[in-house]
Amino acid sequence: MSELKIPADVDGTAALGICESLILAMTDLKIMSEENARTLLADVESTHQSAADTSQSPERHQAVVGIIKRILAGKNGVRR
Repeated sequence: MSELKIPADVDGTAALGICESLILAMTDLKIMSEENARTLLADVESTHQSAADTSQSPERHQAVVGIIKRILAGKNGVRR
């Protein structure tokens, strides 16, 4: 049996899926309000936007901002 080859960026995609599911579960279970979840995501977006604005290579930060905006718009951040 051959060894599974894992693409370099799959760790981030897995982490995003896990975190997104945890946020949804916490809001469903009333551990976190939807407002607090949206505030948390907005803080992440803001942090990465600031980093993109000052970075010499802002592409990765801008990609994170785009993903967070998709999640805040009610779309799944993992699916493209």
